Amino acid sequence: MKIVAFVGMPASGKGEVSKVAIGLGMPVANMGDVIREEVARISADMSDANTGAIAMKLRALNGSDVVAVRCTPKILSFDASVVVVDGVRSVDEVDYFKGKFGDDFVLVAVNAFAEQRLERIQRRKRADRIMDRDGFLSREERELGWGIKAAIERADAAIENNGSITEFHKKVKQLLDLIVKNQIERK
Repeated sequence: MKIVAFVGMPASGKGEVSKVAIGLGMPVANMGDVIREEVARISADMSDANTGAIAMKLRALNGSDVVAVRCTPKILSFDASVVVVDGVRSVDEVDYFKGKFGDDFVLVAVNAFAEQRLERIQRRKRADRIMDRDGFLSREERELGWGIKAAIERADAAIENNGSITEFHKKVKQLLDLIVKNQIERK
């Protein structure tokens, strides 16, 4: 089983990658679902501030790779040759997945300009969406604190999402095709 994980700042396009993967028949494990399940278990408040606080507490109590560890049973439950993982946030998660899946683990960074990401977040219809620049910057700071920048730097490949959605979907399909065929050139 090949694991193709995507890392990127909030609203960089990881969810769009998941949509493309599903359209190609690839199952997706969303790491954010682990956090949302934990929030639902403890509290009814799905605001960004509460979700972030619970995510930080979960990591502090169980280690910074806890989300990867909790996501692994779902990954392994899929009967597929390729599984897409949406939402790596730290180097410890990268190290956990590399240790678990070895060379079958490929990490891809999704990059997008901050202004575009803020606009995307504001258009979301999720309970944890952010509506203003201060909330956006707070979330950026929180995720940078988890080590997302270092995880992005460790990516085997990168894809830009600064154009149209159609263009991005085409890039994602091409990249996934290369990875499936073992033709990806790792950094």
